[in-house]
Amino acid sequence: MGGPELDHLIGLFSHLPGLGPRSARRIVLKLLTERTTRMAPLIEALQSVSALVRSCAVCGNLDSTSPCAICADPTRERRICVVEQVSDLWALERTHSYRGAYHVLGGVLSAIGGRGPDDLRIAPLRARLAEGQVEEVILALPATVDGATTAHFLAETLHGLGVKLSRLAQGVPMGGAIDVLDEGTLATALRARSPA
Repeated sequence: MGGPELDHLIGLFSHLPGLGPRSARRIVLKLLTERTTRMAPLIEALQSVSALVRSCAVCGNLDSTSPCAICADPTRERRICVVEQVSDLWALERTHSYRGAYHVLGGVLSAIGGRGPDDLRIAPLRARLAEGQVEEVILALPATVDGATTAHFLAETLHGLGVKLSRLAQGVPMGGAIDVLDEGTLATALRARSPA
């Protein structure tokens, strides 16, 4: 419709999560019709992020400083929440319910995906725990077979390091109707029940 440059840009946007070709076309059109107010600031922000943002050497979070703002915060509790990806860390931070540190594994164990323990950031986690400053490790991994396998592996690997190990509760979601939940979720919820 508008030449190979536009097709290429639309194609790049359409590969972003949550966007398809139609949404990508609308975004590109909006950027082109508002070049000075939308496109120029976007280009500047992308260049800045590309040049300045990197992985935190301690936890794996993304920030313009290393250690990141979370790791550098002396008021954080002496616990580490282990997550699969940075997006999980950001989701937990948005709750404003957790005030400890984090550790991003960079994935979960997966026989089908070909990811073993050496492909994850497990050695840096053990090194952080060996310093003796951490009281608890919270395993906040996905409620999938690979997530459960990874949590089990970490529990065995970290056992004996003098830290309390816990997992996020799983079960009935807020607003969830019992009759539409799968059997696995219901079974987990029954096992993880708490006093009323």
